[in-house]
Amino acid sequence: MTSPASPQPATTPDSSTSAIPSTAPSPTRLSGAVWLALAVVYVVWGSTYLAIRIAVETMPSFFSAAARFLTAGLLLVGYLLVRQGPAGLRVSGRQLASAALVGVLLLTGGNGLVVLGETSVPSGLAALLVAAVPLWMVVLTAVGGGERPRRAELAGVLLGLVGLGVLSAPAIGGSVEPLGVVLIICATLAWAAGSFASKKIPMPGNVLAASAYQMLAGGLCNVLIGLARGEQHGLDLGAVSGRSWLALAYLVLFGSLLAFTAYAWLLQSAPLTLVATYAYVNPVVAVLLGWLILAEPLTGPTLAGGSIVVVGVCLVVSVSRRQGRPSKAGAMAERR
Repeated sequence: MTSPASPQPATTPDSSTSAIPSTAPSPTRLSGAVWLALAVVYVVWGSTYLAIRIAVETMPSFFSAAARFLTAGLLLVGYLLVRQGPAGLRVSGRQLASAALVGVLLLTGGNGLVVLGETSVPSGLAALLVAAVPLWMVVLTAVGGGERPRRAELAGVLLGLVGLGVLSAPAIGGSVEPLGVVLIICATLAWAAGSFASKKIPMPGNVLAASAYQMLAGGLCNVLIGLARGEQHGLDLGAVSGRSWLALAYLVLFGSLLAFTAYAWLLQSAPLTLVATYAYVNPVVAVLLGWLILAEPLTGPTLAGGSIVVVGVCLVVSVSRRQGRPSKAGAMAERR
């Protein structure tokens, strides 16, 4: 999951977290700023899969993810101290523990496994697999939240599962590493679990503080896993390519800060159903960029399975729009 940290607006996520406030203004006329912010979320979050793929060419998987989120988290902490003073970071012990838990689920279980999976899976395929997160949210909400899904939502979930099966065909056929596909599917489950948990436990009310703590917790956990995997052995920073460093810088500045800020602003300035469309636009952007820049093949299973998954997600979002309730698709924040 490439995902960026998503905000926890007085109750919600970040390009690194997940959940969308229960209400938000629905302006009858959308300004140019809304469309610009939406374009940033579409393109930047969609491009993070490509950036991750380039970063792990010469960087250890979990260490690269740790560097991304620790750097972004510290930058957010610095910003809060300058703008709001120590009060901007003040949270209760329970809120801190909740933010840490969500950060580990999203940025270690979710994003960290995506990064590891992309060492053997094309970035476009990874993005299409991650597009299934909103579908898992429907399942979790039904099982853990007691909210009975509508028929159209169930149809969307079933379509998504069929799409995942088609997308997994290259792994079954041996053209893509099966373990990489499994890791990314596990990442989508972890991201959905973190998104769901963030709506059920006491999170910090300050959006930026919540995101900073989540990124720091997720980054530290990524360091520990990297050490456990032995990524420090033979690590030579001099051997890291310039393009991998540039990709990491892009992930920090654009994926985790710029797009996060745009997303947080959109949550307060645009209809939720419009904001939620990033969940099925990001994979399309990722596939196109992977094809254009890394020459990743657009195979039949990728195009067919990806289309089925995107249709399933669109179906889930459309139900939320008709019912006038927050979209579960919007509960998926960055992957990335």
